[in-house]
Amino acid sequence: MALTDFLAASDITSAINACRANDSFSPKKFFAMVGLSKKSPPEIEKIFMILDQDKSGYIEQDELQLFLQNFSKGARPLTAAETRAFLLAGDKDGDGKIGWDGRVTRPSGRLLFIVMSLVLEAELRHFALDRPAAKSNWLNCIRVISVVKVMVKFKVWLKI
Repeated sequence: MALTDFLAASDITSAINACRANDSFSPKKFFAMVGLSKKSPPEIEKIFMILDQDKSGYIEQDELQLFLQNFSKGARPLTAAETRAFLLAGDKDGDGKIGWDGRVTRPSGRLLFIVMSLVLEAELRHFALDRPAAKSNWLNCIRVISVVKVMVKFKVWLKI
């Protein structure tokens, strides 16, 4: 299985190009650019398993440093500062790695919560731009509320 089975090659290329310079990588921005915000939890889990190079169930610091190279072989490694910031964003329990704890839809790190935040942003943007039809606005409002409810449940569940 390859990342391009889940993500568009053009989106990956754009995201890699956007963070060519050292210290320009932002996980949130990168996830949005490659299209992770549009993926379901089972798809995110499969992507996580691809990124877990040693198949340990965790993404450790050395794997995280080479994170961009999972998407493009010629990509640069993350700097120490980028790696540390990424690890802090995703390491829920302070063990120095980002993991998937065995439940199909619950990452032990914050990856899913970050993706859900991006989904909410996309829904709000769509809601703000889709004003012509009142019925459509009500449906968008219901979708936004649903995403917020899911995020609150995940936040409690992940103890963030």
